[in-house]
Amino acid sequence: MKLDSKIFDSIRVKPDKERKERMTEDRHPVCEHPGCKRPGTHKAPKGRDREGQYFHFCVDHVREYNKTYNYFTGMGDDDVRSYQKDSLTGHRPTWKMGVNRQAADGPDGFDARASMRGNAQRRAEQVRRPRERKLLTLEKRSLDVLNLPYTARGSDIKARYKELVKLNHPDANGGDRSSEDRLREIIQAYNVLKKAGFL
Repeated sequence: MKLDSKIFDSIRVKPDKERKERMTEDRHPVCEHPGCKRPGTHKAPKGRDREGQYFHFCVDHVREYNKTYNYFTGMGDDDVRSYQKDSLTGHRPTWKMGVNRQAADGPDGFDARASMRGNAQRRAEQVRRPRERKLLTLEKRSLDVLNLPYTARGSDIKARYKELVKLNHPDANGGDRSSEDRLREIIQAYNVLKKAGFL
């Protein structure tokens, strides 16, 4: 067994640093940046129409290269747009729906999409009712104070509020303060509904 082999040195607890540097130089080509002698441990693409070809750079020079790299250099705006559009399908050809009639009908001649189209048409023709909002306890109590149904909204609430305030206000009752508590309840109920978005 050779004690100075590359393999043996890589499994040592404290490998020889000089030998390790020589090994990286042996394994990696020299950095391709002009004037740099460090090992080119990092690959950088050479560019469009040269797929699979790489430059070998050291860490500092690969960072510098990546900052200035642009795949679309030399391409017009229309070419870039068409490339990006084709990239949505992985640059594979696509066909419009119904072009391949045999595939559309299925192997037995039955069009599986016909029933789906019918179901979609029926759902579209149905009148959709707006979803009823679930009322909170405080909102229900507020509508009860105003003597309104739970389906009341906007203008109904405002009209009832104005009507009840006019009836229960002390000025409308000749200065009688007996209905003051009722007026306070009405105002609180209105504010709750206003904050909840009923108005």
